[in-house]
Amino acid sequence: MRSEVYSWRLSSELKSDLEREARLRKVPVSAVLETAVRDWLKKGDTDVSEDEAQRRLHTAAAGCFGVFASGDPRRAETARDTLRKRLRQRHA
Repeated sequence: MRSEVYSWRLSSELKSDLEREARLRKVPVSAVLETAVRDWLKKGDTDVSEDEAQRRLHTAAAGCFGVFASGDPRRAETARDTLRKRLRQRHA
């Protein structure tokens, strides 16, 4: 038995469409709404679980990522020269 009430505002066009659909199906508007919501929730479950799976994969992979925080936006471009300079200083 249904015991909960939920209400919201909708456009008059959407309300007319709901009432028309209910008349065509020969059911109350509440039945059309319940069917639509159940279908939407079933479809939404798939999307949510895929999003959650992606989040878990990203979290697991994040432990493998390295980060350089030199503050030098050209670090990759100058890496060879910087490394050679450090090696010369160390072995000089």
